[in-house]
Amino acid sequence: MQVRVSTPTPVIQHGTAIALAVTAGHFINDAYGAMLTPLMPALQSKYGVSIAAVTLLSSVYSLTSSVMQPLLGILGERLDRRYSAALGPLMTGLGLTLMGFVPWFGALILLVAVAGFGSGFFHPAGAAYVAQNSPPNKRGLWASIFSAGGTAGMALGPVFAGVGLTHLPWFALIGVVFAAITFAVTPPGTQKARKIKLREYVQIFQGPMQWLWGMAVLRSLASMGYNTMLPFMLYARGFGLREVGVTLAIYAIASAIGGIVGGRLSDRYGRTPILRAAILTTIPFFAVLILSNPSQWWFYPLTFMVGAAVNASIPVGVVTAQEYAPEHVAVASSIMMGFSWGFAGLLIFLVGMLADATTPTTAALVSISLLIPSAMIAYRLPEPEKAEFS
Repeated sequence: MQVRVSTPTPVIQHGTAIALAVTAGHFINDAYGAMLTPLMPALQSKYGVSIAAVTLLSSVYSLTSSVMQPLLGILGERLDRRYSAALGPLMTGLGLTLMGFVPWFGALILLVAVAGFGSGFFHPAGAAYVAQNSPPNKRGLWASIFSAGGTAGMALGPVFAGVGLTHLPWFALIGVVFAAITFAVTPPGTQKARKIKLREYVQIFQGPMQWLWGMAVLRSLASMGYNTMLPFMLYARGFGLREVGVTLAIYAIASAIGGIVGGRLSDRYGRTPILRAAILTTIPFFAVLILSNPSQWWFYPLTFMVGAAVNASIPVGVVTAQEYAPEHVAVASSIMMGFSWGFAGLLIFLVGMLADATTPTTAALVSISLLIPSAMIAYRLPEPEKAEFS
């Protein structure tokens, strides 16, 4: 069974144009998503709810945008993923820029859920377009550029949030423009072969795909645990918001650059060798970083090196999943991009509980220890074949 995607004939539908369009969509989509957390204090004040209630918004967004992403990827494969790629940033943008304009908190939860669905639809569709239009010998590079677009967007999201709830709707116009461009550039992407049963989709998540997902969950939980504990660790050592912001910004920039380098190296040396090296070599440096502080000269360079190394495996993992399931690249992408990250997000409260029982530094060290079994899993993964996607 082959996945048939209409061959783009106009010049504007050249593979590079398609990849650039969905990468731009990834940028604005993830920028919108990154606005939610910085705006929580303003939302709490506007709707008069508790901190616990307003943090529920993050859980709702994570559920609809990440945990449910494989189901949305299946739906996108059965329909036309062109609509998923275009409507994603549009739904996410409208949902999150209008958060201050709904009459009651229950409606706000629904609005955030809709925004999450937009993000959940977009990611597998966007990754599938990049995979199907990239040269086979540069899939890792193209996937990493797509990933870097989202990372750059997450760095810009808090800047958008700085304008406040009142002026935020103006940023929805960017999503409208990007959605229109994406729809104009991308070709139809529908299944033209036999009708696929749900059982076949379930079979995708078997064998090496299960182990690849487990590796990604452990790696994501380690990275998220560090990011979550960082403010508490630095505050306890006498540093403030400025140092936290600079550290997270350097980590995010390094993640984007590391992903591009890792993706390109995987094209040359194989997927699984880069997955193993990126995770295993990071562990000792990550431990030193957690025990360091911004007053030491090596702290920021080490932050950059660790961020680049541990996140170099993210786009490589996505391409590996796509090559494990070449007939279902959208669903395979969603398993690695959304389901693994979302599942790790559901477990992050355990890190918080450990920090309450011990210290944030201890919780961060325990978090990065998860990279050890993650690397062990990477060593049992078979190297995927560079199969044709379409």
